[in-house]
Amino acid sequence: MARSTSKLPLLAAILLAVLLLLPSAAVAKAIDATNTQHMDLPDGPVGPESVAFDKSGAGPYVSISDGRILKYGGEGAGWTTFSYSPSYAKNDCGAPSEIPQSARESSCGRPLGLRFHNNSGNLGRRCAASLHERGGCCQITGDVYFTDSSTTYTRAQHEMVTGMRDSTGRIMRYNRRTNKVTVLQSGVTYPNDIAISADRTHLIVALTGPCKLMRYWIRGPNAGTSELFTDLPGYPDNVRPDGKGGYWVALHREKNEKPNGKEDSHLVAIRIGAEGERLQEMRGPKDVRPTETVEREDGKIYLGSVELSYVSIVN
Repeated sequence: MARSTSKLPLLAAILLAVLLLLPSAAVAKAIDATNTQHMDLPDGPVGPESVAFDKSGAGPYVSISDGRILKYGGEGAGWTTFSYSPSYAKNDCGAPSEIPQSARESSCGRPLGLRFHNNSGNLGRRCAASLHERGGCCQITGDVYFTDSSTTYTRAQHEMVTGMRDSTGRIMRYNRRTNKVTVLQSGVTYPNDIAISADRTHLIVALTGPCKLMRYWIRGPNAGTSELFTDLPGYPDNVRPDGKGGYWVALHREKNEKPNGKEDSHLVAIRIGAEGERLQEMRGPKDVRPTETVEREDGKIYLGSVELSYVSIVN
């Protein structure tokens, strides 16, 4: 009688080969941000660098170049001034001026990243003021974590921070109960924005020049240490939680991008998983270089930009 041979090993090998040829199931379809809706700002202001919504879902709130934070109240109300710093009023920053706004940031302030504290409803902001460029911030309980991107160059000199490989950046913590600021780590290369993990054990810091995300532990056995979280295909700006345990990272431009290349689009954002894995990409026209990507529960994605006069909405 002929001996029967099991076909299971052969089937397993065929199945494995097929799976290796298929794209990873964890990588979602790329999002096309070529055609988007625009929420135009009032005449004059530009640069809605950051986009935020309060705990009731109202907004968006945006930080703009003239030193103010605007709030969108709906189609009827449009944009209104929500807040500005004391120096904005003191130095009459709302008056017309021939001086470039970037040169007035030291006296008027330039609100950048915005975050709401969910319990109190207060709006936290990071601001380019005084001498140095300020990075991102995030809040948890009584602590506010933020970055100082450089102690050498101003925000307007951001290209110098990258070009000179400046490594004077810092990760810092402000305790609202004690009113004290603590430097958690210094000597960091261009730490830009910052986000806190869903389990509140670590921070994710966008390192713009190196094109990386760094993880800084604030709890557990590794507290006080940092490590590489993931490499990125472009220069990151703001990093925001995606509501699913991961993060949306806005990319100002791709790492190896050719401005005059044949491609009429480029990566504008990338979604990273909780363990640093690449989950999804977003592509858009080359004249759009977002600074922030915010995904809402309804699936709409809002793009902030330091250069444009509108907020983009991707459905």
